[in-house]
Amino acid sequence: MTLEQALAQLEALGDDRIRAQNAKRRYGEKQYGVPLGAIRKLATKIKSNHALAMELWETGIFEAKLLAILLLKPAAVSREDIDRLVRTGTNGQVADWLNAYVVKEHPDTVSLRERWMQDDDPWAARAGWSLTSGRAARSPEGIDLPSLLDRIEAEMGQADPAVQWAMNSCLASIGINHAEHRARAIAIGEALGVYRDYPVSKGCTSPFAPIWIGELVRRQG
Repeated sequence: MTLEQALAQLEALGDDRIRAQNAKRRYGEKQYGVPLGAIRKLATKIKSNHALAMELWETGIFEAKLLAILLLKPAAVSREDIDRLVRTGTNGQVADWLNAYVVKEHPDTVSLRERWMQDDDPWAARAGWSLTSGRAARSPEGIDLPSLLDRIEAEMGQADPAVQWAMNSCLASIGINHAEHRARAIAIGEALGVYRDYPVSKGCTSPFAPIWIGELVRRQG
């Protein structure tokens, strides 16, 4: 499939209602309003295609970037390209798909995580914190959790919104998965109040860390 064909198919899947929702979420003017499920189906149809994925990304179109993420093979993305992709994520939806489907599977994630955690670029920092959140949950060996909590306590309240979301996820991850740090994680969340009043749909869990931690711990029994 060519770039032009892929874009034409995305445009044909556009929906006015989704376009309006995307506008409210500040996903930019370069978007077609394609439901996420339809993007996934199109990616399944096309299958992995690294060259097409890179072309789609360069268009800057919201749905084209999401489709590109699903077509990439993490191992085929160079260290230079993964760093560039992370820094041009442009919004939380793109950044989170990129981090979930490509970044965390990339062979250089260990060294890149440490580098991104210290980066001034908010999207790079978000990727670093996202990887750290996953490590805190699944393989915390070698990570200084008390020092992470120190940094979250000192920085999260004033962090760029792009970074703040991932820092908060890391705080919740520590509190949910490490009982010895749970009380402090909850106390930090209460003191900072980040996402305390975040609107939540019925049946969904609040991203306010004390509520998030308490609910997930309760579900674990």
